[in-house]
Amino acid sequence: MARCGRREARCGVREQADRVRETLFNWLGARTQGARALDLFAGSGALGLEALSRGASHLTFVEHDDAAAHELRARLAEWQAPDAVVVRADALRYLSGDARPYQLVFLDPPFAAGLLSEAARLLDERHWLAEGALIYVECPAREGLPPLPARWQSLKAKRAGEVGYHLFAHAGAQESDTA
Repeated sequence: MARCGRREARCGVREQADRVRETLFNWLGARTQGARALDLFAGSGALGLEALSRGASHLTFVEHDDAAAHELRARLAEWQAPDAVVVRADALRYLSGDARPYQLVFLDPPFAAGLLSEAARLLDERHWLAEGALIYVECPAREGLPPLPARWQSLKAKRAGEVGYHLFAHAGAQESDTA
């Protein structure tokens, strides 16, 4: 099994290689500090936990798997992280609910499920993204990115083995949003 810190990850949960996570947080720099962040398809919560350790003001973890959500709650209790919440829910259903804008979103769905495009659409259309929000996306490197919202501006992209990882910025409101 993959390892994250001292705990084993659940079967089927991809762990970001340390170098990928390090690259991501180098890209983010000080933007993590004070950010409201959302870790969709959280799995082990490695990205969200790293964001908390780097000064995120709030983190919402969304995870469908009951055992993974339970494990994440236990880790947060160990950390005594009062500004973090684990929501055990289907991510697409969660995104269909009432939006609360986030400045930082980690979007790393299970590759085989084909959820990336729909999750991106819901994040954008349902106003989950604050203006200028940063969105981190992982996808299968050989397949490339599916269609993403036009307002998502590509900032960075790299590949590590079978994983493509990307950083986008949300460009903000379009005329149709303000009319």
